[in-house]
Amino acid sequence: MTKSKIETYIGFCIRAGKIRYGGAARSLKSAELLILCGTAAKNSQSECAKLARKFSCPVVKSNKKTVEELTGKARCKILAITDKSLARAILDNLDGDFTEWEAK
Repeated sequence: MTKSKIETYIGFCIRAGKIRYGGAARSLKSAELLILCGTAAKNSQSECAKLARKFSCPVVKSNKKTVEELTGKARCKILAITDKSLARAILDNLDGDFTEWEAK
């Protein structure tokens, strides 16, 4: 099965060290994009909404694959992308598997 462009960009972020996983995102000073797992519980969703307000950045929700499957990190529900150009590339290639999420 082929990877989507967004999955490829997430792989680039991992290899370049431009990504933070789960709770580690809280210690960041800035982030360009957050990715929320479609299976995230209410607490994770509210944490993601807080981070989105803190960083003033958009949130993308993964609808088909879990964040664990995308990154290989167990029990991970939130990703923070710190590279501006990779975040823009992800936002420009949204499809049915990944959609923009409105933080409440």
